[in-house]
Amino acid sequence: MKLIDQVRTVIRTKHYKYSTEESYVSWIKRYILFHNKQHPSTLGEKDISQFISFLAVEKNVAASTQNQALNAIVFLYKHVLKLEVGDFGSFERAKRPQNLPTVMTRTEVLKILSMLQGDHLLIGKILYGCGLRLKECVRLRVKDINFEENIIIVRDGKGAKDRRTMLPSSIKELLKQQLTRVKLIHEKDLKDGYGEVYLPYALSRKYPNAAKEWIWQYVFPSGTLAKDPRSNRVGRHHMDESAHRKAVKRAAYQAGIMKKISPHCFRHSFATHLIENGYDIRTVQELLGHKDVSTTMIYTHVLMNGKVGVNSPLDAL
Repeated sequence: MKLIDQVRTVIRTKHYKYSTEESYVSWIKRYILFHNKQHPSTLGEKDISQFISFLAVEKNVAASTQNQALNAIVFLYKHVLKLEVGDFGSFERAKRPQNLPTVMTRTEVLKILSMLQGDHLLIGKILYGCGLRLKECVRLRVKDINFEENIIIVRDGKGAKDRRTMLPSSIKELLKQQLTRVKLIHEKDLKDGYGEVYLPYALSRKYPNAAKEWIWQYVFPSGTLAKDPRSNRVGRHHMDESAHRKAVKRAAYQAGIMKKISPHCFRHSFATHLIENGYDIRTVQELLGHKDVSTTMIYTHVLMNGKVGVNSPLDAL
């Protein structure tokens, strides 16, 4: 078996996401090409350090990108080649910028939402109203929406954890209309001999008919059918995240907002506005799904740099 095929097999055995698989394979290929196609088993700690430093110094990659490359190479040695990589020594680390998150005012949120339509409007309201990441939102399934208890369950979020957040009353009717529309699409897919969705881990083997059940369907399905890259089955995946990113960017431009706006700004604004309204930091931490409260604390810094901060001496003149 070729090395890259071995990598894919081990990744799938460990139930990593497909996006992680593609990322790791890409970095491992680049690592091998960097060392003139030498087999990684013949390379050592210095070779790894050399590649990681190259990314920071020559390619000027972000710190998160450099860490991603390092994780992929460590995975290759530890889980595929079964070799101890040891200490890489000192390599040049990319600097991680200490930027405060971009937060919108309530007026700016309203302006952007007013420019969005259809699925993009509902997604924007969920991101701001529930504090979800865009990836978490497009992966929502029918069974994750609990209308009776006003709860949305986020499955397999960052850190592979589930969490609960609120379902705003103002979007319940919109969500019900969305599910009615999606059910018609699903019923047509079933009639045409399709109707399957991707199921996590070994559920597709354990419950062979579950992939076609209504409760497992995506709340925001793709507009087209596609072949699953792992199983080769044709089904309907969730909406592509890039489509919503473009819609939000376009809406911000049309609204005349002079900030670098992305869908993630809705989540930042959700957290900041909750703290501004007096909710305690631990509650916000739980809603956001942060492992460490220090990550949530950055939103208090945003407030301190805003209207709660120190008055300028210029205003006292």
